[in-house]
Amino acid sequence: MVPWKLPAELALWVTRLDAMLHRRLAGRLGTVLVGMLFAQGRRTVASWLRAAAVGQKFPAYYYFLGSLGRKVDLVASALLHLAVQVIAPGNCLLLALDDTPTKRYGPKVQGAGIHHNPTPGPADQQFLYGHVWVTLALLVRHPLWHTIGLPLRALLYVRRKDITKLPRRTKVRFRTKLEMAGELIAWTAQRLQWLGKTMWIVVDGAYGKRPVLKKAKANNVVVVSRLRKDARLYDVPKPVRQRRPGRPRKYGTPISLAKRGAHPRGWQTATFTLYGKAEIKTYKSFVATYPPAGGAIRVVIIKEADGWVAFFATDPQASVAQILEAVADRAAIEQDFHDVKEIHGAGQQQVRNYWANVAAYHLNLWLHTLTELWAWARPKEELCDRSISPWDDPERRPSHADRRNALRRSCIEKEFRDAQAHQPLSRKLHRVFTGLLRMVG
Repeated sequence: MVPWKLPAELALWVTRLDAMLHRRLAGRLGTVLVGMLFAQGRRTVASWLRAAAVGQKFPAYYYFLGSLGRKVDLVASALLHLAVQVIAPGNCLLLALDDTPTKRYGPKVQGAGIHHNPTPGPADQQFLYGHVWVTLALLVRHPLWHTIGLPLRALLYVRRKDITKLPRRTKVRFRTKLEMAGELIAWTAQRLQWLGKTMWIVVDGAYGKRPVLKKAKANNVVVVSRLRKDARLYDVPKPVRQRRPGRPRKYGTPISLAKRGAHPRGWQTATFTLYGKAEIKTYKSFVATYPPAGGAIRVVIIKEADGWVAFFATDPQASVAQILEAVADRAAIEQDFHDVKEIHGAGQQQVRNYWANVAAYHLNLWLHTLTELWAWARPKEELCDRSISPWDDPERRPSHADRRNALRRSCIEKEFRDAQAHQPLSRKLHRVFTGLLRMVG
């Protein structure tokens, strides 16, 4: 089997990530990533190593996963720095955070347990057995392809009752999802502090709670999230002259969000760019104080066909457009979850060790991000050819699967180009090679 090589630019990036690991592990990260890129069938670790042609050295790569799992924060830090260097950030950095499950099978998979199923499907399966990953992604806006998510790091959530089942040498303590989210926010803020940029993070309504908001406020991160209709809001207290000693009032009179949403007056209409197209929205916006946020927030109520929905930002100076765009951009992390599972096969790796599972999930995240970084500045014609699918929309942006296939074609083409340099191919063989290259998918 041919040991394919990554393009020079991508190989250099992988070398930078590899430098975060112990030198005795040097080179193994790139080998595993190549195997992941060309693996066929079910994406087990065995299929990775088979595609990478490691041969009799396969035990060392299984042990490598356990070592990598304990160092994912270092590699993810290097990848985060790489991402903001390849894609120049604007005045504001936008991140997204959410959790997603990966189904597993077998009673001896460390860290696995029974969790609520966010997508029950036609079978209405309310629970699933597997892992739950609290995942962080950097959101970037491509000039042509709208918002793209770059997943970077995740923390494995293990229920309190399942922590005792882990071996003591794992050294894992119980943390709630909210605590993990706060840890990821602090981790990102500390590593991007050198940029001097404003940082926003958009989260699901389940994460717009006090532990996350408190951690974000301590790290000067603006949180955008959905607001419950029964949220306890207060008016901004008017400044008054203090007649007695003590702190001034922090919260004013109570506000009923339900009454404001149902009131027929005060609505405004404007056009916003959401999901890559202009949309007209009817909204209300006001500043309120919110105890979980520890102060003032900007509230935006959007009127929909079936009612209304409310969002908030912990920066009271935020505009309605900024909040709605951030909420719309959060869909990118949901697309990331789909891609890392359906395209890269996250959750299919048949490993039992806790740290090996952590490494396997992160490898899928990192390959996704490296593929997006490699394809960022490339023209659409290089990434996909819609002419072979005349029924498809020619204006549709290249999917992540298209970008991954373009990367695979680039690796194969490089090998053939190198071989052709020594002995040029005939015109017929060149046509055969070109036809085979277009079939890589």
